[in-house]
Amino acid sequence: MVMSVENDVTRLLADPLRARIVELLAREALCTCHLVEETGAKQTNVSNHLRVLREAGLVETEPCGRFTYYRLRPEPMRALAVRFTELAAAAEQTRNDGSRRPCP
Repeated sequence: MVMSVENDVTRLLADPLRARIVELLAREALCTCHLVEETGAKQTNVSNHLRVLREAGLVETEPCGRFTYYRLRPEPMRALAVRFTELAAAAEQTRNDGSRRPCP
């Protein structure tokens, strides 16, 4: 089975700390030290999650002196929102027309 980008993003956001990091980065660009302070997680744990998010294309980096700021990229979040909107519309249609697969 081929995983879609939306499925990959959903899987990544299933981790509570990673989801919290994404939520914080949606509001402002932050460096690792800010995220450690906000989440209470260890620096190595936050850094590992940021690496995963960066490799997945969900966050981008912005060097600032000796610090690196992280910023959430809106495009993957928008694509996920579109996919969830499509799923909600399909579920609503199924509910309205009573669609169901017959049992064998």
